[in-house]
Amino acid sequence: MKACFMGLGYIGLPTAIIAAKHGIEVVGVDINPEVVTLTNQGKLHIIEPGMEEYLQEVVEKGLLKASLKPEVSEAYFMVVPTPFKGNHEPDISYVEAATRAVLPLLKENDLYVIESTSPVGTTEKMMNLIYTERPELRDKIYIAYCPERVLPGNVIYELVHNDRVIGGMNEESTTKAIAFYSQFVQGTLHRTNARTAEMCKLTENSSRDVQIAFANELSLICDKAGINVWELINLANKHPRVNILQPGCGVGGHCIAVDPYFITADFPRESKIIADAREINNYKAFWCAEKVQNEMLKFQLKHHRTPVIAMMGLAFKPNIDDLRESPAKYITTKVMQGCSNADILVVEPNVNEHKVFKLTNYKEAYEQADIVVMLVAHDVFRELPWTDEKVILDFCGIYKK
Repeated sequence: MKACFMGLGYIGLPTAIIAAKHGIEVVGVDINPEVVTLTNQGKLHIIEPGMEEYLQEVVEKGLLKASLKPEVSEAYFMVVPTPFKGNHEPDISYVEAATRAVLPLLKENDLYVIESTSPVGTTEKMMNLIYTERPELRDKIYIAYCPERVLPGNVIYELVHNDRVIGGMNEESTTKAIAFYSQFVQGTLHRTNARTAEMCKLTENSSRDVQIAFANELSLICDKAGINVWELINLANKHPRVNILQPGCGVGGHCIAVDPYFITADFPRESKIIADAREINNYKAFWCAEKVQNEMLKFQLKHHRTPVIAMMGLAFKPNIDDLRESPAKYITTKVMQGCSNADILVVEPNVNEHKVFKLTNYKEAYEQADIVVMLVAHDVFRELPWTDEKVILDFCGIYKK
């Protein structure tokens, strides 16, 4: 079997590599020429432990190649971004563009799958698009939705071992998609319909967002009450039926920070808790930025000089290079905009360079800073000692103080 993966990003490329690793001939398509070139050279353009060795192996064996254009295959996978536009309205234009790109290549008995996180009804819309443009294919190809559910930094294991939810537009499509994924997924493949599979993905990430919002709301309350939120949560979690998550400086990434809006946009009156959770998590980042600015003012009044600030981390979660929807990036930008003359050192150990921020080595930044702002709990930051000689704002629980 030959499979065509439309999109070689944080999910598309690893999935294509794992599929090729299990003997499937894969062509990976991306609109970025640099991504295509690097992939064909066996070089990973993202950070994912162990994945580059897999990439080199499948490229050398001829099982995976990257291209700017799709090729005739037996299975086509849409693994492109689904951002939002305007007032947090979902944008499926990338999915539609990828679908239109493969439209001329589709033939009888082919499998078409959307993996991109999508609003409910997207698979049905793409099916109607396909059948409108290619009416001769009606009921002669297999169409399904199968959302990814992997953790960046542990993708190799999770792509293979995690359960997957697979929803076809009919039973035959579900069966066809299950047959494909069973070639490399050892987790259980759960059958459903496309709409339920779409909502399942949105539900998983909205649930996480709501739980994080509870922890973040607690952190705001505890700050005002003079209580250590880390100690409080640890003690509360001693209850056998309580499992509160850890607070942070907000919520980022292309899933949890985005997917709830796909529900609130379509069901605004029914999704009150989900909408409130989004507001809380967005506000937490704003609150953190204000906290930094207030500490800077206190330092100036006490020492009669502008402090050196170290903004520790830009990624949306620990130990990755993904900055999408990152609250840490938002906080850093807001602090810099509010204090144009301040000496602000920006740190992100998982990124070599950034188009906007001049990056500083984390050890150098920590040593030079008067105020250290812990935004992301990268493992390397845990090596840095707590000291009362600096103002340390720990928003991510490095020290839990």
